[in-house]
Amino acid sequence: MEELRLIEGGLVVDDRGQAMFVNDFHFENVKRFYVISNHQVGFIRAWHGHKRAAKYVLVIQGTALIGAVRIDNFEHPSKSTPPSRLVLSAQKPVVLYIPPGYANGAMTLTPDTKIMYFATDTLEETKNDDYRYDARYWDVWKIEER
Repeated sequence: MEELRLIEGGLVVDDRGQAMFVNDFHFENVKRFYVISNHQVGFIRAWHGHKRAAKYVLVIQGTALIGAVRIDNFEHPSKSTPPSRLVLSAQKPVVLYIPPGYANGAMTLTPDTKIMYFATDTLEETKNDDYRYDARYWDVWKIEER
């Protein structure tokens, strides 16, 4: 099974403004995209998984905490499977690849955060490949002071 992967990007600033880019993202098999934003900081949208579809995630504004977990059994997934927890920010652009067989979720950390998702299946194709779990099924959302 494939693993999560980060595709590094960059941000350049000059006297004209700035450009955010991820030049090594090639849109392989991408069939649609959508942008998510929440009305409040700390709002969680989770968990959503697919057996066949993959997703690519890019924070285009603000900062978000992204959770991803490999699903062992889509009907009754193990709560003991350790989820990955990544902080993505428009200030350090990366595209997170979430392969088929994973569930994912996101929590906005800053106001006006926008998260762009690229999906490898059409909406019609995901109708029989759509699995949803409670937002705290794997609870990676706590921010720890350090």
